[in-house]
Amino acid sequence: MSPNPAILDVDPGHDDAVALMMACGHPDLDLLAVTTVAGNVSLEKTTRNALRILSLIGHTRVPVAAGAAKPLQRALRTAEDIHGESGLDGLEIPETTFAPDERGAVALIADTLRASPEPVTLIPVGPLTNIALFLREHPELKEKVSHVSLMGGSIGLGNTTPAAEFNIYVDPEAAREVFASGLSITMCGLDVTHQAGAGPEERERLRSIGSAGTVTAGFLDFFAATYERVFGFDAPPLHDPVAVAAVLEPRLLTTRPMRVDIECESELTRGETVCDYHGVTGKPSNAEVGVGLDREGFFELLYDALDNL
Repeated sequence: MSPNPAILDVDPGHDDAVALMMACGHPDLDLLAVTTVAGNVSLEKTTRNALRILSLIGHTRVPVAAGAAKPLQRALRTAEDIHGESGLDGLEIPETTFAPDERGAVALIADTLRASPEPVTLIPVGPLTNIALFLREHPELKEKVSHVSLMGGSIGLGNTTPAAEFNIYVDPEAAREVFASGLSITMCGLDVTHQAGAGPEERERLRSIGSAGTVTAGFLDFFAATYERVFGFDAPPLHDPVAVAAVLEPRLLTTRPMRVDIECESELTRGETVCDYHGVTGKPSNAEVGVGLDREGFFELLYDALDNL
């Protein structure tokens, strides 16, 4: 079976960094491009972090392009309280050895899709601003997108407000456009990513599988300390790698078709992913929403991918 061609859209972020390494390390994924968006930290920092991670693991042939510096309509909300001032605090890694692609994120996505002989999977794991802008500017290329596996949202509780998960909260208007696009979407929300918590046992296993695992464990030690301070538990969820795993091994994720609408008007519930679990609205589903994760299978997939690096 040929590798699945994919574009990863990131805002590193510790779990984004792990998602990048997982995507590069697994032979079943052909990472064609990486795009960056403002989210966990500013665009300048997310772009620098993506370049540093790819430099660290020797994947400098993957083009990286900077995208949106702010949401479609709102002021940017960032998450230094979770990821630190740099977005990747806690472990010293070298500076990048290559420069970002001058085309910018939307042009890179478009050019990559045009050049690919087969449809490409988009894996956005930050705010959905770049994907919404791409769909606005290049509607003719939608048929070149085979699937969207995104990290964002929640059937239940939020993690940024009582109602909203961070990525959707930051740019709910972009999320609304993506979910209304008609594209095939898998939503990896907090309901499943919180089942991928990397506790002390998982971090020790990571340290045993070579340099990539040691780096990952170092990131997660910092991530664990901030999660314990902010949320009261020390097994930080590997949110973004779940969206990569859902592409590599779809059977790891149990999903349910649902209508997902995004709340943009209410300040109380801004960014809520309103998931019609029981089909009470009668509206057609627009996403496969994650409801369960094979936790053991997910971590084995992660260990194998990092070991390959």
